[in-house]
Amino acid sequence: MRLGRGPRPPGPRAKGAVAVSGTGLDKRRNGRPVLADVDATMTAGEVLALVGPNGAGKSTLLSVLAGDLGPDRGEVTVDGRPLGDWTPVELAMRRAVLPQHHLLSFPFPVVDVVRMGRAPWPDEGEDIVAGAMAATGVAHLATRSFLALSGGERARVALARVLAQRTGVLLLDEPTAALDLHHQELVLRIARERATEGDAILVVLHDLGLAAAHADRVMVLSGGRVVADGPPAEVFTPDLLTDVYQHEIEVLPHPRTGTPLVLPRRS
Repeated sequence: MRLGRGPRPPGPRAKGAVAVSGTGLDKRRNGRPVLADVDATMTAGEVLALVGPNGAGKSTLLSVLAGDLGPDRGEVTVDGRPLGDWTPVELAMRRAVLPQHHLLSFPFPVVDVVRMGRAPWPDEGEDIVAGAMAATGVAHLATRSFLALSGGERARVALARVLAQRTGVLLLDEPTAALDLHHQELVLRIARERATEGDAILVVLHDLGLAAAHADRVMVLSGGRVVADGPPAEVFTPDLLTDVYQHEIEVLPHPRTGTPLVLPRRS
């Protein structure tokens, strides 16, 4: 820990620069391997979708890359420096994490929940808070208690908090799980906009169609290992997905855009 020095704010990242890198990551839970020799990178200006069946290790990998969970082996770096070289405040200035579950025990008003995203910064940034709430469609809920919201509303408020943190790295764990079709598209459009502005985005998704439509790159996990990593059109093949998901899958081009449509084969 550095003494006598305030937190070091992040500098600009060049588009295409590696923002977060994990090398040789292993993790065990209850004696069971959850990640095995995983290499993963997040790049500025790119949306990376992390996909795979239940239990593949997606949320664990996100937590390890975020620094919320330590690996048993391997190293994670942010902007080329090991996670341990950053203070908690410096790390919070560099990456924001949207967990899968939005746990909050007190009836804070929505606007105060979103303001929590400004905690690492010296200014409250009310314009930033307002912009995050407008972008996620929750401005009309500002005075409502977070605990009184529906699951989908809570998910969008939690995303607004992450956006208000104004970091160049976003790690989003199943941000579309509780949302209807309109809000799924809204969330992933926001992720695309942030990537266009130069941010590095990692998003865990179960819907392979959403991953194909919105991600620049997909990483497929199975049994804690990376089995494919690349553009959706190259990675999403019927043979690979059938093997990973243990269900026969067909992949068809969208008739207008050519984006892969991933469908279970039904009799």
